[in-house]
Amino acid sequence: MRDVSPRLFRAALLVCGDWHLAEDLVQTTLGKAFVSWGRVRKADSPHAYVRTILMRTYLSHVRLHRTAYEKPVSELPEQSASATDDPALRLALAQALVQLSPQDRAVVVLRYWEDRSVVQTAAELGLSAGNVRIRSMRALSTLRTSLGGEHDVLAGR
Repeated sequence: MRDVSPRLFRAALLVCGDWHLAEDLVQTTLGKAFVSWGRVRKADSPHAYVRTILMRTYLSHVRLHRTAYEKPVSELPEQSASATDDPALRLALAQALVQLSPQDRAVVVLRYWEDRSVVQTAAELGLSAGNVRIRSMRALSTLRTSLGGEHDVLAGR
């Protein structure tokens, strides 16, 4: 678990966008993995099994705390015009990810950040492969729209 914790934290931080919640999600995930260690150890890929626990824990948390993510503001925050260096690009991407629904965010993180196949992503989230493809397509379209011209940098153009 010591080896997989940093990767779990990065994935949790990407899907939830909150450092403290990501820590809580990883802690809960590790607790659940400990309780069911016999099944985790017997799995074909224990890392994938634990990552699945993380994603399902996150989605369960979101379902239970839907209103916690709604924060009314009087003015929209300013966004940078272009992302030329890597840290700014990461921040812009993190801001754009927050605009996605929790399940779409989980699909994007697993598919494109964690480099999982459609089948692996579908298995980890309990969705059909077609649903993962549709969610990926829609989420990427939303990300392109929210990033504006910045998506050209992501595509290497």
